[in-house]
Amino acid sequence: MSRVTLVLFLLALSAISRAQNNAINELESLLQNLDTLSAKITQLIVEPDGGILEESQILLHVKRPDGFYWETISPFPELLVTNGRKLWNYQPDLEQVVVEDWDSSRSDLAAQLLYGRTDGLVDDYYIVVVNSELAQNFELKPKSADSLYEVITIKFIKGSLDLIYIQSTNGERTVWEFRDSSINLPLEDGLFEFTPPAGIEVVNNSIN
Repeated sequence: MSRVTLVLFLLALSAISRAQNNAINELESLLQNLDTLSAKITQLIVEPDGGILEESQILLHVKRPDGFYWETISPFPELLVTNGRKLWNYQPDLEQVVVEDWDSSRSDLAAQLLYGRTDGLVDDYYIVVVNSELAQNFELKPKSADSLYEVITIKFIKGSLDLIYIQSTNGERTVWEFRDSSINLPLEDGLFEFTPPAGIEVVNNSIN
């Protein structure tokens, strides 16, 4: 490699590194400004051939550092709620709640992002940001060939989270469309606790 080619190569690497750092700093700034988030979500799970496998209506509440409330309203009612120590999975149709110990590091990437945990993103993903007058789109592509994900897109409109799109390596896509979002309004800690209704079977898999 000639000296000129080497210099150009190093300059290109430096530019890529700066772009990556700028993108992650911008994403972190948007995510870490969310102490609480409440939103209604339409979740679409799309098959590789484009058919809609499932469309769900979700009610979401997040309170950092560990409060997470995810209630599926339709088509099949279900509640996942954690206070950061216990996870309750309540399925009304089965008249059952399963209780487990919770470790937030087990949560998937989308939940990690909602928690504002962006540590290691630059190690695991190439990040590109595309800004327009109203929207900011962050595209994350895994660096590892073994990743479960092909691409992840996070969209903000005027600083408010609008969409998370996840395409898996098997071609399946998951889309979360956010609406009626409320940011940094007070949420009671009791929202992230669960008391089983009378007559509900409790399956306690908790160790602690």
